[in-house]
Amino acid sequence: MSNHYYLLYYCLGLVTVFSYYIIVENLKLLHLLESVLGKGKPTSGHNIAFFSPFVSHYKPKLEININTDNNGQNPWHCWISDKKGRSILSLFKQLKLPKQKFEQLKKIIDTNKYRTYKTEETVDEIIQLPAEYNPLWNKKNTPDYRNAMHYLNRRGVSILDILKYRIGYCESGEYTGKIVIPSYDCTGQLNYFVSRAFYKADKYKHKNPKISKDIIGFDLMINWSQPIILCEGAFDAIAIKRNAIPLFGKTIHSALQKKIIENHVKEIYICLDADALKNAINIAEKFMGEGINVYFIELQDKDASDLGFEKIRTILEDTDILTFERVMQLKMNLLWK
Repeated sequence: MSNHYYLLYYCLGLVTVFSYYIIVENLKLLHLLESVLGKGKPTSGHNIAFFSPFVSHYKPKLEININTDNNGQNPWHCWISDKKGRSILSLFKQLKLPKQKFEQLKKIIDTNKYRTYKTEETVDEIIQLPAEYNPLWNKKNTPDYRNAMHYLNRRGVSILDILKYRIGYCESGEYTGKIVIPSYDCTGQLNYFVSRAFYKADKYKHKNPKISKDIIGFDLMINWSQPIILCEGAFDAIAIKRNAIPLFGKTIHSALQKKIIENHVKEIYICLDADALKNAINIAEKFMGEGINVYFIELQDKDASDLGFEKIRTILEDTDILTFERVMQLKMNLLWK
């Protein structure tokens, strides 16, 4: 057997080990499910696949997320019969299991729920725009104003974008010489902002507030009943224009994951820079495991803000749904780099 085959088997083994590592903390719940449904098989994220009790099929098509959320829920879905629910309790009720199984389930779910709550508990942080923030839609006859507008024009940001995203700048203070782009939650409250230097000589190109990024970027502008697009930065989201959520980084945080699941988002486009391929694959697997259609945008050496709206729109239209086979191919490509 050639060295390439040995490496392939080794990599597949690592994938299997990693999948089981993810579910170690949920072993009690897994054992209970296997006592009812038989041996389970890890798929992606926290999902375990079982042979469906609702319909006869030669493959395990009942997927259950065994990572209990703060509300004590574990979404499940049978891909053949299309039966699904938000909790294992609803599954057990449909299976008409004995009282003992329900009692075991309650103890496990309550423990998992408490554990999740304790690990994710955070303190509300207060954020305000810099005191020196000036809205750019209010024209000023100053060098900083003209340079800020020139910088945005070069990046393809229009006056309509400035108004829509309430983009401003600072002429003094901590954020001197920087564009300021705020983000608002669904109630209209500021939840984050980013800044970008518009002078090349500025030593610090970026300066962001030192608070948690576990928020939903541009939440106020998102229509959750439509496909959403996940991208890295605020300028990427502005270039994409339609239903784009900036992650303000390369990873997805719990607040955004939770809102996507709660709003039953059906389609997600992942549009991260080429250097974030591993992160993009991880995000894709999370949502594919939830039964969401994922589209993977491969940007090569440019980011969305460089390409602009028209080119990004064409790329989005030409992108096919991501398959598990393509995910494995992308993982293998990473190993060879």
